[in-house]
Amino acid sequence: MTAEIKSQNLLNSVLTEIRARRDEFEAKRHVPQDMVAQLKQLGVYRAHTPRCFGGDARSPSEFLRLVEAISEADGSAGWVASFGSAAVYLAALPRNTLARLYANGPDVSFAGGLFPIQPAEKVESGWRVNGLWKFASGCKSADIIGVGIGTGEGGKPLTGVLMPEDVEIVENWEVLGLRGTGSHDLLVKDVFVSDEWTFVRGGVPSIEEPIYQYPSIAYAAQVLAVVNLGVARATLDEVSQMAGGRSGITGAPRMADRAYLRIAVAKAEASLRSARAFFYEATDSAWDSILRGDGVSADQTSMLRLAAVQATRAGASAVQSAYLLAGTAAIYDGHPLQRYLRDAMVVTQHAFLSEGMYDGAGSVFLGVPPMPGYI
Repeated sequence: MTAEIKSQNLLNSVLTEIRARRDEFEAKRHVPQDMVAQLKQLGVYRAHTPRCFGGDARSPSEFLRLVEAISEADGSAGWVASFGSAAVYLAALPRNTLARLYANGPDVSFAGGLFPIQPAEKVESGWRVNGLWKFASGCKSADIIGVGIGTGEGGKPLTGVLMPEDVEIVENWEVLGLRGTGSHDLLVKDVFVSDEWTFVRGGVPSIEEPIYQYPSIAYAAQVLAVVNLGVARATLDEVSQMAGGRSGITGAPRMADRAYLRIAVAKAEASLRSARAFFYEATDSAWDSILRGDGVSADQTSMLRLAAVQATRAGASAVQSAYLLAGTAAIYDGHPLQRYLRDAMVVTQHAFLSEGMYDGAGSVFLGVPPMPGYI
């Protein structure tokens, strides 16, 4: 059996377990440690670990497709897996710190409560940290945790890296969608963080490998946006299965026999596939430019951000369309479309994927300065 077949078999096995346990994730409001261990086996957290520390050196498209596949099985699991991309901005840590971080292997899971940025007291050789941070997805199963403690070079957020035992998790993730992400608050009380365990998010990496030339903030948006591509794919597949079933209780024709429904499904498929193609086209264009030695231009970075928000919105729109087509079957607790709808709409609310990203892209197209932090 080839390594490729073994890898695909492992992926299929893990995806099957994720589907079987997604109700558990939602009830617990986090993806448990044993499931994160299986994501590690898939290579999620070593995908972008520096090659010199045992990483797999996967391309952005390879990682994004992996997260998309996981998200098709469960949006929350995909969202937690997406933080395997954190190695891209962790690479701004000093090289000696990275050596310590990966001393026991490349599979290190990160969770970050980066906002709101809390002021930290500068002391000798480090920072005295206190504060409360929100939206720390995956924090209950993370190996390391980051918190926003001010601003570094160029006004970019400065992040302090802590061990889980230094952080109190405030379990208040009471939401409708993506419940399994465990995006609780983080509370830190009078913890010292040395300078060598801080980095500027989007700062200059200390490792010279191609992936660390990829725009880290744009990538942070992409890995979340791709969750909606996976959720939308699962949704349209679910409606296709429903459409071939029995006629409605009112005696109406089967879903597949209704012209308006066939048209709507076709439009949703076209919109989703178009957004997905744009998404990966922009990704591969930026990556190819890096591999040629040309770096990534401001225009290419803007295209990554535009493709991310468009994928998010197109995915959510496809899910909404499918839900409306499904009729009363979709209103019951436990129906898959309920979860897909709630999850997809939460993805659209992330700040990196807001409507304002279109303004940033439009500014670049028209040659005017975009909002700060967009590029």
